[in-house]
Parts: sequence; structure tokens; C-alpha cells
Amino acid sequence: MSHQRYSYQPRAGHGLPHDPLNAIVGPRPIGWISSTSSSGARNLAPYSFFNCFNYQPPIIGFASTGWKDSVRNITETKAFVWNLATRPLAEAMNESSASIAHDEDEFALAGLTPLPASQIDVSMVAESPVNFECRLTQCIQLTDMNGEQVPTWLILGEVVAVHIATSLLEEGIYQTAKAQPILRAGGPSAYYGISEDQRFDLVRPDARKP
Repeated sequence: MSHQRYSYQPRAGHGLPHDPLNAIVGPRPIGWISSTSSSGARNLAPYSFFNCFNYQPPIIGFASTGWKDSVRNITETKAFVWNLATRPLAEAMNESSASIAHDEDEFALAGLTPLPASQIDVSMVAESPVNFECRLTQCIQLTDMNGEQVPTWLILGEVVAVHIATSLLEEGIYQTAKAQPILRAGGPSAYYGISEDQRFDLVRPDARKP
């Protein structure tokens, strides 16, 4: 099947009402990251450039456009927590994205309960059903194809402890849809959820071999 295509070169501009890049690469899981400054101030912020990058050891990461409080805190303390953002927590997650002073507490702003982590000195979101405690492995400033640095930093961390609400485990299997995760899409306000009726299964070719 052939398609008529709209084409552009990003450096020359996309020529559309809104950049389609993050709508095409989506929906994306949300990096709802809690951290603590070296002086002990709590911070909580959502990042839409987030994912898991390795099984063993488990490594997750997020990218921050600009040297924001999360990046500063994590590079100082070498630790952070990822908290699963869910549909019941969507409004609180959104509130935690507000631009406030460095020493103000987004947990309090969003009406969330800080819960001490077990392996690191960072608060988890108690209301979130899944939390990953992480230790910093790399902080990488991104570069363009010419080797020029861009003002975006990739934070990677090894997951050192995982906490899962037991209600999300059925016969030991984590139920993704039951957790009601929310995913970031394109545009200034678009999010998506997932549901079990949207599920389909594929068996990898190597697994089909006799």
C-alpha cells in the first residue's frame, strides 16, 4: 500500500500547527520522578521522555530539557524514585508539573503522601501502586549530529528496589491494564489510558520453532 506523504526536515521547521514528533512517538510512559536535594528538600516532577532500557540490571531513564531541579538533585544525591502515574492520580501528577521555587514541595502542592524509600533517602508517592527506587548510573548531556551539545540531559538509574501493590498481581503476573497507567501523547494536553479490551498477543518467531 502506498501513502501520500507529508515530509519535512526538522531543522527547517515542520510547518504544522504543532510539532508531530512526540505525537508520533507515543503514547509514552510518564517518568514521575521524585528526588531529594542535598539539603533535604523533596521534589516531584513528571517527564514524558521516559522508558526502561535494560533487564539485568534493570535500568530506567528519563530526559530533562533544561537543568531542572530533578537533574540537579539526582546528580547531587545519586538517587531517585520512579512512581507509576495512573488515571486516579492524573490530576495530582499534572499539579506536580507546576513551576515553583526550588525549595517548595510538590508532594504538598499536589496533596500527595511522601513515603520513605527502603534503600535510598528519597520519598516515594504513597498513593502510587508501583515505585522503583533507583541509584544514578549515568547523566549524559545529549549532542546533535555535529557533536554540539544540546540543553537536554539523560538520567539513567539502576533499579535497586521495586514496590508493587499486591492487588495488581494475579497468580504472580502483573496486570498492566488493571494499574490504569496513563500515557503522554502529542499536543499540549493529550493523554491516553489503556484497557484490557485493546490487548492483543503475538508470539515471537523464535518461540514458534519446534
